[in-house]
Amino acid sequence: MKPFLAQLRAELLATIRNAEQLLLVLIIPVMLLVFFSWVEVLPTGDGATVRFLMPGILALAVMSTSMVSLGIATGFERSYQVLKRLGTTPLGRPRLVLAKTSAVFVVEVAQFVILIVIGVLLGFELGDARWARTVGGVALGTLAFAGIGLSLAGRLRAELNLAAQNGLYLVLLLLGGMVFETDRLPTGLRHVAEWLPSGALATVLRDALGTPVDSTTTAWIALIGWAVAAPAAAIALFRWE
Repeated sequence: MKPFLAQLRAELLATIRNAEQLLLVLIIPVMLLVFFSWVEVLPTGDGATVRFLMPGILALAVMSTSMVSLGIATGFERSYQVLKRLGTTPLGRPRLVLAKTSAVFVVEVAQFVILIVIGVLLGFELGDARWARTVGGVALGTLAFAGIGLSLAGRLRAELNLAAQNGLYLVLLLLGGMVFETDRLPTGLRHVAEWLPSGALATVLRDALGTPVDSTTTAWIALIGWAVAAPAAAIALFRWE
């Protein structure tokens, strides 16, 4: 247990001390939430902008932490042979994976607390939230994005992995319905967006947090599919060195 806790503490400290990681997992989501809630520039339909934005920003936070932050950090650790060395210590590979997974969930809890508090201050109401669905969606989204991030990190060189993670982040952000409605996209892209993990998670969280959505069933099917397929791909593709 002690090696696991030590590694978990190391993972969390590495995130806190890394300015780029903090920018990605916390500052960018907070800035997007505050800016677009104050400045009425988004075509978000009827109702307060923050009501539309809040679930999408939470989905963005999950993607930032479980895909990009985890994937980039793991890619560089693999490149520097840190993973190889840690795997041969008393920590072992299973506890290393568990420590990284636990660190992701701890960071996500902190993100959600901060973002929800800010959202409530901006006018978001939690009265209609269904927390069991929210937790289920976040868990599935975390599995899906972590699987994608680790699939890239386990096969690509560190520098190429960095570019791929950031590029994919932007694509999923723009097409995922996180900051604007996917109905605004061309028909072909709209159908693609519904089946992307970012679009599916944003839809699931929007419905779970009190905004009825017509395509919820499709979103759950897509999210479950990604949560199964992406980790399976990571297991098959990942190379420790």
